[in-house]
Amino acid sequence: MNSGIEPTPLSKSPLSKSPLSRSPLGRRSFVAGAGAAALLGAAGAGAPTAHAARATAPAAQGAGPAAQLAGIVEGNLPDFHPLLKDELRFPLAWGTSPVRDFRAWRRAARAKVEEHLLVDRDHTPYEPVFGESDRVEADGYTRESVTLSLTRYERVRGSLLTPHGTGPFPAVLLLHDHGAKFDIGKEKLVRPRDDDARLASAQAWADRYFSGRFVGDELARRGYVVLALDALGWGDRGPVTYEQQQALASNFFNLGSSLAGLMAREDARAAGFLAGLDRVDRRRVAAVGFSMGAFRAWQTAALSDDVAAAASVCWMTGLKEVMVPGNNILRGQSSYCMLHPGLARHLDFPDVASIAAPKPSLFFHGAQDTLFPAEGVRVAHEKLHAVWRSRHAGEHLHTKVWPELGHVFTAPQQDEVFTWLDAVL
Repeated sequence: MNSGIEPTPLSKSPLSKSPLSRSPLGRRSFVAGAGAAALLGAAGAGAPTAHAARATAPAAQGAGPAAQLAGIVEGNLPDFHPLLKDELRFPLAWGTSPVRDFRAWRRAARAKVEEHLLVDRDHTPYEPVFGESDRVEADGYTRESVTLSLTRYERVRGSLLTPHGTGPFPAVLLLHDHGAKFDIGKEKLVRPRDDDARLASAQAWADRYFSGRFVGDELARRGYVVLALDALGWGDRGPVTYEQQQALASNFFNLGSSLAGLMAREDARAAGFLAGLDRVDRRRVAAVGFSMGAFRAWQTAALSDDVAAAASVCWMTGLKEVMVPGNNILRGQSSYCMLHPGLARHLDFPDVASIAAPKPSLFFHGAQDTLFPAEGVRVAHEKLHAVWRSRHAGEHLHTKVWPELGHVFTAPQQDEVFTWLDAVL
């Protein structure tokens, strides 16, 4: 794999005539040796550490190509990543922050998150257009499309399901997963109509992760207004390819913006639109999602006062616990949908989710889920419970580990979420 770092020939380098260039140590070996010295210093005097031994070996043996690889370890991590992790203290977390008034802390923490979204708040009028021509009556609910402006940049089309009967109804902002599957977005959760190719793709996805169900349709049958929209890159707003994600994200950064930040702002705006519908009881709006959708659900609950509750299935962990060799997050690409640059210097994932306290919040995890190490889930759940207890609202937080399950949102899990929503909204 191309690392993206090309070695500079010493004959053309400004360093080629410096004292360093005349040393038996090449520039790369010198840097690796300096890194090893720093690690030795952090570890204290004594026998060399494994990192130090590996870093200094190429210099001692005069192995040029090997020396160029020193400094990068498995998973595209710098070999000094333990030092970087040690520097993550999350000083703005509730209980660590010097701010002792919770409402003041929540305002400060939310402002810090919003600062790192790199995308400003947007008050563009929604100007919704409801698709009367594609309105369909289903079993207990009506399905229609709605096109609206989530930002000033573009119009977005979504699926809107409304129960039969007299409102106003409780409502769910339903947020789709990533899954490296981009041909469908909202259709992963709401059964598509009049498109055989999308229906086949969506049904296969539902069979794989949702026990064959379309979660949005199930919620509508139970009496919830449901709104599902595509994130940028999925369905009607894509499809992007897996390999294009990193370039797309870097182009956002070069434009002074952020892919993950846009998603966060759009989700909060979608919650505001849903809460403002006449058919919806604005005091009873929840965000619900699986996988990346779970991340989006607790993030939206933290950033939006229009969300009264959130159910998040298979996305919660401590950051340090997933930044380990072999974890999926180290591959980049998909991670850019959930990356707010620099935020980790202030808040951990559960710290951000805690901004939503004391709202009713649910977090499910499958013990067989290889994407999230058990220790990371444990650390995150403990942080969350400490915050909710501090608000005298421990009963409003529901965390559960399903020992037999992996990265899925099965019918029994769905039924438990539906029952929980009935109770808290």
